Amino acid sequence: MTGEGGQDTDGDLAGTVAWRSLHEEAVDRLRAAGLPSPEVDARRIVERASGNEGAAFALGLSDLVTLRGVAAFDGMLARRERGEPLQYVLGGWGFRTLDLFVDRRVLIPRPETEQVVEAALAALRRIGGTGADARPVLAADLGTGSGAIALSLAVEHVHATVWATDASPDALAVARANIAGTGRPGARVRVAEGDWFDALPGDLRGSLDLVVSNPPYVATEDDLPPEVAEWEPRRALVAGDAGTEHLEHIVGEAPQWLAPGGALVVELAPAQAGQVADLARQVGFTSVGVGQDLSGRDRMVVALLDA
Repeated sequence: MTGEGGQDTDGDLAGTVAWRSLHEEAVDRLRAAGLPSPEVDARRIVERASGNEGAAFALGLSDLVTLRGVAAFDGMLARRERGEPLQYVLGGWGFRTLDLFVDRRVLIPRPETEQVVEAALAALRRIGGTGADARPVLAADLGTGSGAIALSLAVEHVHATVWATDASPDALAVARANIAGTGRPGARVRVAEGDWFDALPGDLRGSLDLVVSNPPYVATEDDLPPEVAEWEPRRALVAGDAGTEHLEHIVGEAPQWLAPGGALVVELAPAQAGQVADLARQVGFTSVGVGQDLSGRDRMVVALLDA
């Protein structure tokens, strides 16, 4: 916050103003900026700046701000006012059971991808079994970005070893940070840099139980919301003129890398589902289905090889 003449007033506020006042200010400023959810965003910013998250938020509104807290608040609020996505402003976002570090080097994890993980986990459980009879399973998450899919598989399937690949070294730096913060499950995640299957060691060919990917699937001329187009990495969003270029490559190569009975799960745009499902059948998958997201839209293709 700044006073008259642009002078910094953070030192004056510390110990004299409650978080409730800053929360109200944040709501007013975000509403004036025309942002769609000022109340939600203001709460998340105050939660992060104050350290009073979740159930502690309401009780903490009466606490007096600290010098460090108000400085963090000012920085985050200014960034959000400029239109930067809240997830980047906060520096982290929840994905299934994970609290992931995210910044502009990677896509923001989305609920649609959580459903892709659900389908991938179901495939691993079907392939490797459950309970006392479960066997180790081997998966590859191609284009891992923040590591959301790979880490979810490792955390939620205790017998899974996952290769997390990406062509972007910047994205892999974010993924490695998230892996380090996950503890013991992160030890079952291997990181490799490169384009799609080229990143994987050659001796994995024909041995993977699962290939899963959320590749770029936006066409070059497609319109994107400004918050996406102006802030998220274009390389992770746009595939090419058709939008299906990377999907076609992954689906076409996957049978060579999967073991008998292996599964492929790819995220895509609803309009692409039929085309990608047909391609999966053409390259040798014998059981091909289309899965929906929580809004009921076609969001993934799940394809299986014969055992």
